[in-house]
Amino acid sequence: GYNLYGLDNSQVRFGLDYGVNDWVSIGLGRSSFLKTIDANSKIKLVSQSKGEDAFPFSLVWYSSVFFKQSIWVDMQKESYFMTDQMSYAHQVLIARKMNSNLSIQLSPTLIHKNIVIEGDLHDLLSVGLGARYKLISRVSVNAEYFLQFNEGTTINPLSVGVDIETGGHIFQLHLSNSAAMFERAFIHETNGNWLEGDIYFGFNISRVFTLNK
Repeated sequence: GYNLYGLDNSQVRFGLDYGVNDWVSIGLGRSSFLKTIDANSKIKLVSQSKGEDAFPFSLVWYSSVFFKQSIWVDMQKESYFMTDQMSYAHQVLIARKMNSNLSIQLSPTLIHKNIVIEGDLHDLLSVGLGARYKLISRVSVNAEYFLQFNEGTTINPLSVGVDIETGGHIFQLHLSNSAAMFERAFIHETNGNWLEGDIYFGFNISRVFTLNK
């Protein structure tokens, strides 16, 4: 049904990613936040390496498209097109493994919205900074912050979490001032303020399936 049989009463995202090969992956997901469907692709351009052809960091191109199923009524528009509900995100993921425990990532980001409220911008720029530190072999802590370059009323998102690996599964526990779980929303549609106690607790469960070797 419209509320995904009651699951949309909470903030949930279901996602499936498929590794086409060692350098390309594609994915599809649905979030209860504004009932949004997303599709994404990720292309590894270069990997961090040592030796004669050493390269200091890895470089990945990430693109996603979002389709908002929830109804948005704009009294100034007499008709709507399907593309009005669509938006896009493009990122360059620049990551470096500093040592066996610490990894960092810089994420320049461009988000485009096909339709916006009067006064808002269609194109939004931001940059994310993330870090992951391994405490023990199967437990790590991580954090991510996005700085928005366009003036607006939303707040920069900050998230901190813990990853726990248990063989076939990865459990992620995290705190954030954003309720959304996809790029367009959590980067540029966050209204929660850490200093005012607007903190969301969430968890992710990831499972890897090997289809062929």
